[in-house]
Amino acid sequence: MSGKSKSGKPIRVGIAGLGTVGAGVIKILTAQADLLSARAGCPIVIGGVSARSKDQDRGVDLSPYPWFDDCLDMAAADDIDVVMELIGGEEGVARSLVQTALENGKHVVTANKALLAHHGVALARLAETKGVVLAYEAAVAGGIPVIKGLREGLTANRIDRMVAILNGTCNFVLSLMEDEGVGFEAAVKQAQDVGFAEADPTTDIGGFDAAHKLAILASIAFGTRVNFDAVDIQGIDSITAEDIEAAKELGYRIKLIAAAQRLDGGCLQRVQPALVPLAHPLALVSGGGNAIHLEGDWVGAVEFGGPGAGEGPTASAVVADTVDIARGLDIPVFGIPVDNLTADNAAPEDTSQTAFYLRFQMADQKGTIAAVTGLLAENDISIETMIQRPERNHVEGANMPVIVITYPSTRQALTKAINAIEETGIVASRPHVIRVESL
Repeated sequence: MSGKSKSGKPIRVGIAGLGTVGAGVIKILTAQADLLSARAGCPIVIGGVSARSKDQDRGVDLSPYPWFDDCLDMAAADDIDVVMELIGGEEGVARSLVQTALENGKHVVTANKALLAHHGVALARLAETKGVVLAYEAAVAGGIPVIKGLREGLTANRIDRMVAILNGTCNFVLSLMEDEGVGFEAAVKQAQDVGFAEADPTTDIGGFDAAHKLAILASIAFGTRVNFDAVDIQGIDSITAEDIEAAKELGYRIKLIAAAQRLDGGCLQRVQPALVPLAHPLALVSGGGNAIHLEGDWVGAVEFGGPGAGEGPTASAVVADTVDIARGLDIPVFGIPVDNLTADNAAPEDTSQTAFYLRFQMADQKGTIAAVTGLLAENDISIETMIQRPERNHVEGANMPVIVITYPSTRQALTKAINAIEETGIVASRPHVIRVESL
């Protein structure tokens, strides 16, 4: 079916999932009805709604809209043109809804990054076969139009690298740790208290949410099939208040970085904490914000930034996709037709050189630091900066934190050096390692 409405005929949308984002979509469609009609070239009207409970108070009046107990019935209804999947989850009802809608010739707008990261290629192929649109601006970075920027605004460029902050919960937690000097667990509890973290924050804190988004962006940027399994994922649960303080003293800020890069032999995708220079725009992203740094061969460096989550930003992106459908805009899901996407061969090993932050716990005894620096040097790792951070009431001979920033080296050389240091027994535990991001 064509997305372009003929003679101003209304586009009828069915909304499945009436949580924060679904309610926000209803608010925008009602409050901005005239503006959206003018921009879309036709009215956008709500033709049906569906959720698990009809009676729950969601802060919006649902009485004007047809209610569907089963969202799959709505996806097959003849008078629905666009299905909005705002349920979430990579399997179950969300996946069935999107498949049913596409199979019935409906356009789909979704905010579901997990679904796209795991099943995006198959769903994109189905959309192409049926001649309908699968849109998902809201799935990555909330209200920031980075999908549109990559697929349209930067289409003349070869993108070789991206570095991003894609999870607002992690950024909020790390910001709290710095601003209030609290530890990781206390910061997570505060984030939960104000609604920035789920009761079970594992998906966010563990880096999986950011990895879903990175896999999608990498597919568009590099013209490859989405490959979530290729993402090297590390969360922020190992970051301490001491790391935050030491990084700032050294001129850095710790962020959960999602990065993708073309390398010989494949693409490298990683999500991990990293030290970012204080002067770089990514270091300035506070609270629940998101930001994306892209490097194009003709345009140079481009920065996207703004609110990465929340009712207004995410609902805004959902509605924007719907307006594009009403205008008749039909761009391949990942920027080029599915059959032209190349296999995402994960880079066999990251052999690039970068600096590293190391935190040792070692006995405050003569010769220990010299032994550590000697073993680093034996493995061709030079030290740029070293600071000792004795705790209050430090007792001579007790363990003491020692912080090191290395000059650029490979991860392989660093691992070899750390193994050698551990074997000596002069450190109390394996050193904590954080990448220093090259920007």
